Amino acid sequence: MFTGIIEELGRVAALESKPAGARLTVACSRILQDATLGASIAVNGACLTAVELASDRFSADLAPETLKRTNLGALTPGAPVNLERPLRANSRLDGHFVLGHIDATAEVVTLEALGECNWWLSIRVPRELTRYIVSKGSVAVDGISLTVAEVDDDLVGFTIIPHTFEHTALKARQPGSLVNIEVDILAKHLEKLAVVSSTPPRASD
Repeated sequence: MFTGIIEELGRVAALESKPAGARLTVACSRILQDATLGASIAVNGACLTAVELASDRFSADLAPETLKRTNLGALTPGAPVNLERPLRANSRLDGHFVLGHIDATAEVVTLEALGECNWWLSIRVPRELTRYIVSKGSVAVDGISLTVAEVDDDLVGFTIIPHTFEHTALKARQPGSLVNIEVDILAKHLEKLAVVSSTPPRASD
């Protein structure tokens, strides 16, 4: 489990295609300080397993499903990626509960300056996910815990503060870019509970 608070901005060192899936290698430093083989690392919000470790990089295998649902397969060498280690049980929860299980990609519609180094980001999300997104709720965008500022049908808007813009891969995005999104898992659970509670009990035989 993650929080959506990005720890480090890594760089893609290589993306090697395989008969089924791919292997991604990321150059970084901070998140490797306590990393071990098999450790989970969120890359642009997608939970990956470190299968190779070096002092300045790690590699992870991308399953076909991961390539299908995320923007990881479109990465090129040198591209910035958001990195986060899993939440420790004794850590502060500064963002929100992020599982690292990407729901889909969304298209960046606008990324424009608001002044004072603040930015406005709007993305177009798949319609089947809009029911989980509410104003002032949370959405993980490329692994970043963001607060929803505006919802207009399938357009979702966020105000990006200077720190977030400067220390994440958002500054490399532009209209037309695809970003990974993970909606709030609590909304999904509440929906299922509501459906179950409203379903009439089955008549006994």
